[in-house]
Amino acid sequence: MPTTRQIIAKQVKEARDKKGWTQEEVAQKAELTSNYYAMIERADPKANVSTDKLAKIAKALDATFKI
Repeated sequence: MPTTRQIIAKQVKEARDKKGWTQEEVAQKAELTSNYYAMIERADPKANVSTDKLAKIAKALDATFKI
């Protein structure tokens, strides 16, 4: 069973792929570093994603994420 972090990571990547954007483009639009954004897509536990940062990503991608 996937973790919550993995579920979010998958949805974030799918939303980015749907837009045809690079990780760097999303990171810039969400006002995050590209390294941090990449950690989120990899479900890296070191990313420790806050709801505020997830909201910035959702807004940048014009997407919603479900857990």
